[in-house]
Amino acid sequence: MHRKKILELLNDYTSHHIEEVEYKNQIISFIKQNSDCFDRSNKAGHLTASAWLLNRSGDKALLMHHAKLNSWVQPGGHCDNDPDIISVALKEAKEESGINGIELVSHTIFDIDIHYIPAFHTESSHNHYDIRFLLQVKSNEEVKINHESKELRWVSKDISELPTDSKSIIRMFNKWIYL
Repeated sequence: MHRKKILELLNDYTSHHIEEVEYKNQIISFIKQNSDCFDRSNKAGHLTASAWLLNRSGDKALLMHHAKLNSWVQPGGHCDNDPDIISVALKEAKEESGINGIELVSHTIFDIDIHYIPAFHTESSHNHYDIRFLLQVKSNEEVKINHESKELRWVSKDISELPTDSKSIIRMFNKWIYL
């Protein structure tokens, strides 16, 4: 029962990006085969939730330079056994941006991805099955960096401002500029 909502969201999600069509099939299969898909103790991988977070005016998106991964990513993180993937995306965006006034723009999935996480200390390598939502800041709060980030950066709709050439980030960026 705890997997029903995420499976409904994924079944309703459509994308014209070929890699997302493949990811969707793989993620659905992973969820159906793993009752512990929300638990980071699943050594093969687990579901994560993240956000394409827009500023209050909607003309900038927030990226973070992840300290552990040493790469630019969108705010997000582990579900830690919480099957409410939207709540997890909101919680992670708030924690990683330092902004509490954040709202969901749409209850539909914005993007999906599967990415490999290398081994780190006692954690073995595994996959993150990432479900992403479009969120927006609704307050005048400023971002506050936490221990998970080296830097937080608002980027405009100018692709030359992206601090990464990640296909995943570029795909979300392009979806955003054509909203």
